[in-house]
Amino acid sequence: MNWRLLAIPASIVPLLLMLLFTRISPEDIFAVGAIPFVISCVSVMGRIMLQAYRFKYFIREFIGRDISSTANTISARLAGEFVTQTTPSYVGGELVRIAWLTKKGVPAGKAAWLATMEIIADVLVGTMLGFIAGAIAIYNGAAFIGIIVILIAIPTFVFWLVLIIFSAKRTLRLPSFSLKLVQKFIAKERAERGINSINNAIADLCKMSRANFNSIKAIRIFTVGIAITFVAFLFQGLSFMVLANAVGSDIGLFDSLMATSASTVLATLPITIGGSGLAELGLWAYVSDLNSLPHLDDVLKDSQLSVIIVWRIASYHVPLVIMWIALMRTIGKGPLKDTRTSPYLASEEDKVDQSESLSDQEKKNDKSDVFR
Repeated sequence: MNWRLLAIPASIVPLLLMLLFTRISPEDIFAVGAIPFVISCVSVMGRIMLQAYRFKYFIREFIGRDISSTANTISARLAGEFVTQTTPSYVGGELVRIAWLTKKGVPAGKAAWLATMEIIADVLVGTMLGFIAGAIAIYNGAAFIGIIVILIAIPTFVFWLVLIIFSAKRTLRLPSFSLKLVQKFIAKERAERGINSINNAIADLCKMSRANFNSIKAIRIFTVGIAITFVAFLFQGLSFMVLANAVGSDIGLFDSLMATSASTVLATLPITIGGSGLAELGLWAYVSDLNSLPHLDDVLKDSQLSVIIVWRIASYHVPLVIMWIALMRTIGKGPLKDTRTSPYLASEEDKVDQSESLSDQEKKNDKSDVFR
């Protein structure tokens, strides 16, 4: 079965297991009401559309022009988000966006830079909110969940911070053992072409980093991107607040933002597809002020679990269907990757082959002109 079709049912498995082994009934799920559920879905789609707008904003500001229509750009961003939401640790969506950008004629280095800026914006806002959420949890006596959230957020924050610093100071390359590792799976020539293409893209990325991090304009653009990302996280917090208040829980937007931010941090653990199960557990642990390792019965019998499951459906499964449609629409316009037709993705050998083919064609045309 195609992975694009398999991803959605695979992401539903943890949800079905929770429904199977808990005492939650359909009445508990429908208790939130249709209107709060719709508002929650709309809030999450607001977050996703803000991320799509940020993608279009970065394209226009860093490249200097729009490379496609607004609808196509949003569709490509949603397609990448589908991949992000159906892989462990939320990775892979940037590859879709890079491929789409290069297909539109953007150099690989600039494409990687745009994708990296999006990741860094999400990571900086997400981890900073995670740190705040963890600190507040510890202050409120929920040291167990607070410490876990902070410990998970630290490696992600440090990795991207180090990447920013080093890419702005030197040209990075893949480690030397990468070629030998890749050669175990594919032919030597293809491995060399692939590694060279990646190193060229990384070199262009580092060049972009050095050029932009010394630019006031680039810092201003990135600051706007950070602001858009923060508002997107607010919409994510709103999506849970609406549902929680619908069942009588008195939770404000700030507390809901902290809870959903902690949930997002836990969902980045590379264990399940799209953080399924981890996101729900993280949200439950935070709103329950968890201060010790919980018993399974405590989780399964908790009255708040029903609204958390409804939130997961509204914030993950419903948008996933919309993002899948966007992915099909984007892929339906043609393959995203074609290294033999893109001057920015092609290896040096491919470029030589292309130039030779063009030369042969020109010779044939010359001969045809003689006989005319």
